[in-house]
Amino acid sequence: MKQDENGKKPSYIVGIGASAGGLEALELFFNAMPPDSGLAFVVVQHLSPDFKSLMDELLKRHTKMDIFRAEEQMPIQKNCVYLIPPKKEMFFQNGKLHLIDRKDNHGPRFPINTFFESLAKGFGSKAIAIILSGTGSDGSNGIKHIFDEGGIVIVQDPETAKFDGMPISAIGKGYENAILSPEEMPKAILNMTNFSSQPELFSKQNESDEKLKHFSMVLESLKLQYGLDFSLYKIATIQRRIERRMGINHISSPQDYSDYIAQNKTELNSLYQDLLIGVTRFFRDKRAFEVMEKEVISQLIPQIGINEELRVWVAGCSTGEEAYSIAVLLAKVAEELSIL
Repeated sequence: MKQDENGKKPSYIVGIGASAGGLEALELFFNAMPPDSGLAFVVVQHLSPDFKSLMDELLKRHTKMDIFRAEEQMPIQKNCVYLIPPKKEMFFQNGKLHLIDRKDNHGPRFPINTFFESLAKGFGSKAIAIILSGTGSDGSNGIKHIFDEGGIVIVQDPETAKFDGMPISAIGKGYENAILSPEEMPKAILNMTNFSSQPELFSKQNESDEKLKHFSMVLESLKLQYGLDFSLYKIATIQRRIERRMGINHISSPQDYSDYIAQNKTELNSLYQDLLIGVTRFFRDKRAFEVMEKEVISQLIPQIGINEELRVWVAGCSTGEEAYSIAVLLAKVAEELSIL
């Protein structure tokens, strides 16, 4: 069944990763999710190639939203649910779902990671990732991409999951914005996304604005507790993270949130962790590393004496990819010059 391609774009796309025991969690989730939220939902499950999925028929009992089995180049529209078909891998690009045949091998498959990564690239801060019940670790790497792009990550409370492998693995990565039962997730999502519909919540247009004062107080609390001045970060990113923490805690006023974190060190730490965005990868800025190799390292290494050493300091290296990338270039140039 194909949809009308002129339908409206969703405000957010919710990617839901589920495996063993995931059906019950999905039923609880959709029971609590209003059918007119303005969001779109894409369910990615681990399916056996020979399994005839009845997920669409089963979920129809729990939501009034239209449910579709994904097809190649199917556009994603609001207030709809999309299901990955058997024998397929799925990714998101240019507002549409794309399918590729799953390779027939017995190695591990990570369809949830694949979809989450593509959703992060294609929908950025408007992407939401949910990890439900399942075995293994699929999804735990994909949520990093969602988090790094400023999206929302919610993980099922392992105590409510029939199989806690996927939730525990995801929580171990430290990228979740909230850990909730499936029936609690819809309210939290709506709270967080509703805040993001207020683009001037912390307006900088008026320096005497009361909201801006409390925004500054939040940043000052972080600075006093952790010694980091987040006022130098991208304001839009900081605003979005604070809004989402407010949504999770059902707080609508910047003043109330500022007062809340002053009394609640646990929430202050949760905000702090949300703001530590580790956006990094090997050779992240390709052109910059090419220039470094040709114009810096290749000129520098020949000047090193036999008994001299070269030390390199890398600032803000996050989880280390930048530092290792430079080390790789140093070793490469040294080898080419027969120094190693």
